[in-house]
Amino acid sequence: MSTITPLQNTVASSATTPISSTPTQAEIGSEFNSFIKLLTAQIRNQDPLAPLDSTQFVEQLATFSTLEQQVGSNSRLDGIASIMSDLHAVLASDWLGERVTVESSWVPFSGDPVSYQFDRPEDVDRAVLTIRGHDGTPTWSETLDLNEQDFSWDGRRSDGTQIEGDTLNQFSIDLFRSGEYLGSVAPHLHTTVTDVATENGQLRFGTDLKISTSMQSIRKIDSKE
Repeated sequence: MSTITPLQNTVASSATTPISSTPTQAEIGSEFNSFIKLLTAQIRNQDPLAPLDSTQFVEQLATFSTLEQQVGSNSRLDGIASIMSDLHAVLASDWLGERVTVESSWVPFSGDPVSYQFDRPEDVDRAVLTIRGHDGTPTWSETLDLNEQDFSWDGRRSDGTQIEGDTLNQFSIDLFRSGEYLGSVAPHLHTTVTDVATENGQLRFGTDLKISTSMQSIRKIDSKE
């Protein structure tokens, strides 16, 4: 089920600016050089009769080296994150305001007709749309004209009454071939992209149908359609 989550504005304030406890790359480099100088001085001035334990120096050297590599990796990851953010901004500008189709079985209805398409194999000879309310009760059913590409539903029930107010409805389109049931598919709803955001590193598209979706379930409508 595709849903859109309302955005929440969170304002955080603090009387003081927090100080990061993570050493910077420059600090690590400075401490590493100081450690090498100290190690060299101790080796030069050690007592030949009681030499210093080199194992501890090697362990400390390895620790500093590992930490320096981690700081370098973090810097590279920050660079990659910045590039990804820029790419997302470019994609957002390319999608905002575009007419698209969004694949979704759950369809909000607020009074305006719902326009949609659906994918069907070439050998399908019958397609039946069934619409159910949020509680699973069937409200509308019709056999679709396979000579058409675009379809719409104006909120009518099978008894001729009209659905009022905002409702959430489940669409399913059953496909048949020579009387054999092949399965059901979800419609591709016609809508407009109203916002683009990043969620867990993935792009999410908000639409005027109040449905949010991922890149995998959205596609632009050809201007010729």
